[in-house]
Amino acid sequence: MTETAPPVALYSLDELREFVHRTLCRRENLLAEQAPLGELPLLREGRNCGIQFIVQGPRAVRLSAIWASDVNVVYFYDARGERYLKVELRYRLTKVADAA
Repeated sequence: MTETAPPVALYSLDELREFVHRTLCRRENLLAEQAPLGELPLLREGRNCGIQFIVQGPRAVRLSAIWASDVNVVYFYDARGERYLKVELRYRLTKVADAA
């Protein structure tokens, strides 16, 4: 079952990256410095519509999150690929094109 968290106030893509990295690492008790955050731009009809964040941990643990910029929500997925958390962002982040 997906938990819905209260809206989060983030003001930049860097703050979003930090929030996502911290949240994903906390899920599997990973040390952030040992499980770097990667990201891929998401495109729809050639336009950037969000970012997929990925944390690769030890023992082939892979966690991910998707920021859907059109609805301004981040969806978090555990190591089994199941969505466990949905977080709405209070403020719209506008520099999506610079994320890639």
